[in-house]
Amino acid sequence: MPVHDYPFVYPVKEAVYKEIGGRKLRFFVFEPDAGGANRPAVLFFIGGTFTPNPNTPAEFQHHAHYLASKGYVAICVECRTGQDEGFTPVQAIRDARSAVRWLRAHASALGVDPNRVAVCASSSGGYTAVSAIMFDHLNDEGDDLSVSPVPDALVVFAAGMDAVDIAERLFPELLPGARDISPFHHVKKCLPPALWMIGTADPLYAQNRDFVERMTAAGNDIAWVEYEGMEHGFFRHGRHGNRPLEETRERIAEFLKSKGF
Repeated sequence: MPVHDYPFVYPVKEAVYKEIGGRKLRFFVFEPDAGGANRPAVLFFIGGTFTPNPNTPAEFQHHAHYLASKGYVAICVECRTGQDEGFTPVQAIRDARSAVRWLRAHASALGVDPNRVAVCASSSGGYTAVSAIMFDHLNDEGDDLSVSPVPDALVVFAAGMDAVDIAERLFPELLPGARDISPFHHVKKCLPPALWMIGTADPLYAQNRDFVERMTAAGNDIAWVEYEGMEHGFFRHGRHGNRPLEETRERIAEFLKSKGF
């Protein structure tokens, strides 16, 4: 399978964190100007990846570049997508678990503190990130199961949590077992401290609010932040004069700092 080229406008370093089915999956790493060890890290998982024409890891580069300027090792993660033959969301979930594990296992070489690893994800990437925490049976054979795939903090932008709905729209062959991989149907205490951001005009607003309220009642620490009148993907580069992009990346940095990052 050919290596994909992505439109990064900032310099990045590449590292392969997983090879599966002939596909090399990569980290695109933004490093702080100052070197060092035991730095906090953030892994970014973009949304819009379940379709045959998916978004690319570069979509989160402006958030990643900003956090690198604040001393984080910020990484845009490449996962299997709707472009891959036979793709289902389960593959992306397994990739997300592999990514966190690989980062922790190679923390010393990357100058990262393995106990300060955050995940930031949007839309389908948010579904992937939450499911990767919630469903601990979804592992690939090459994973080191002794390393935890659960990050130390989580940031989510408006993500579909109902896998039954996702299957109905995109993967009808998964419908018989969709509830088994549906966070919406498996509310429990399992998440690290989380920041959840969403626009009130997002079609997922009601579903996300319901899910977060029930997850909070189950004992999860989730900070819920609404952006009045904002649509799905409002935080992306080029929208609304980039004001939401700037506001959300600052809010992420403040949230992570409050959690010891």
